[in-house]
Amino acid sequence: MKKIALFTIIVATVNCFTTTAQNQKNMKKVLFVLTSHDKLGNTGEKTGFWTEEFAAPYYELADQGVQIEIATPLGGQPPIDPKSADPASATADTKRFDADTALLNKLKNTKKLSEVNEADYDAVFYPGGHGPLWDLATDKNSKALIEAFYNHNKPVAFVCHAPGVLKEVKVDGEYLVKGKKVTGFSNTEEAAVGLTNVVPFLLEEVLQAHGATYSKAADWQPYAVEDGLLITGQNPASSKLVAEKLFQQLNSKN
Repeated sequence: MKKIALFTIIVATVNCFTTTAQNQKNMKKVLFVLTSHDKLGNTGEKTGFWTEEFAAPYYELADQGVQIEIATPLGGQPPIDPKSADPASATADTKRFDADTALLNKLKNTKKLSEVNEADYDAVFYPGGHGPLWDLATDKNSKALIEAFYNHNKPVAFVCHAPGVLKEVKVDGEYLVKGKKVTGFSNTEEAAVGLTNVVPFLLEEVLQAHGATYSKAADWQPYAVEDGLLITGQNPASSKLVAEKLFQQLNSKN
């Protein structure tokens, strides 16, 4: 009887390890790319990434078992737009973020964008904030990374100002957004925050100039567009919606 019991324990243990290994193998892995730029044009003010646009999709995916790694052009701590840390901009997700010491420490140690490899991930997600318009929109490593994800049939997702990162991204010699349905921070929203003449370009206009079919909802309302592998969201309130669409795509690839 003792031998049978021991055998049963051994089998159960092996099955447990096998199941755990299989679960880890099936676990999806997403790369988040944040800006390293902290200057808001020539205003003398600071910028960076917008907290809600990072926190909401991060928790939406992480809470469902998705592994997330973070990269920035310079590596290390990415700048946070101080306005996004204002209590007036707080949400349940940003409050959770503010108290999440593990995630805050993780942010201090982001990878350099030049050192990440598309093959290690199942998708890429770009949170916004004004910072990406200055660095990621012209970053050669970012462009190559997005092109690699797209060419390997992996979802690429962007929210708010982050679709501006697609400004110079091309696939087969054509702008990736050409002929695609997209959204992003609108001209009217940019005017509402008083930065029309500060930003290096207006996202809505650039997307349209490069052949995209741009659409939007009312200012500050949640709105996301999915066109094949390309997922875009209009503003901070759209962050979780973009993550939900991304998660659905990840699940469909099981």
